[in-house]
Amino acid sequence: MRKNFGSKPMLYPMPVLIIGSYDKNGTPDAMNAAWGGISEENEISICVSEDHKTTKNILVSGAFTVSIADKENLVAADYVGIVSGNNEPEKIKKAGWTAVKSELVNAPLFEELPMALECRLKSYDEDSCRLVGEIVNVCADERILTDGKIDLAKFSPITYDPVNHNYLTLGNTVGKAFSDGKKLK
Repeated sequence: MRKNFGSKPMLYPMPVLIIGSYDKNGTPDAMNAAWGGISEENEISICVSEDHKTTKNILVSGAFTVSIADKENLVAADYVGIVSGNNEPEKIKKAGWTAVKSELVNAPLFEELPMALECRLKSYDEDSCRLVGEIVNVCADERILTDGKIDLAKFSPITYDPVNHNYLTLGNTVGKAFSDGKKLK
C-alpha cells in the first residue's frame, strides 16, 4: 500500500549546492540551494528566487560557481543558507571560507569546498525562478581524488532531506552502473 503526499518538492537525493557569486563591487557571496541539478550535458538548472542577493549578483556578473557541500562543511553550508548576504556583509568570513577567483568565470571558488562547477549564465526566468548555467569546467581538490577520479568516500558530499529537514551523507557503493543490469539480459 502506498501513501499519497500530493504535489510536493520531494526528490532523493537532493544535493546541497553552494552558489558562489560576486556583487558589483567584487565582494564574494555564497548561498545554499537544494533545488537544482544537471539539466543537459553541460548545463545546470537551479531554482532560486530573484530577491536573493546571489541572483542579483549573477544577473550583473553573468557567472557563478556551484560547489557541492560536504560533511566537513555542513555547519558553514547551512549558515550560508539561513543568513542573507543582503544583511550580513561578513558572511563568507563568518562561514570560515576562503574565496578565490575562478580562472575561467567571474565568480568565486571556496577553497574549503572540494568540488565545484564553474558556470556562465545562460538564462534566468523570473516567473519560474529557474537559473540555468553553462558548465565550463568542473574542478576538484586532489584530496578527494583516487587515481585521478573523484572518490565519494574521501569527498563525503551531503544531501538534503526535504521531508525531515536533515542533512545526510551519501552511503556505500551498492552496485556498478551500466553493468549490473546486464544480468537480466
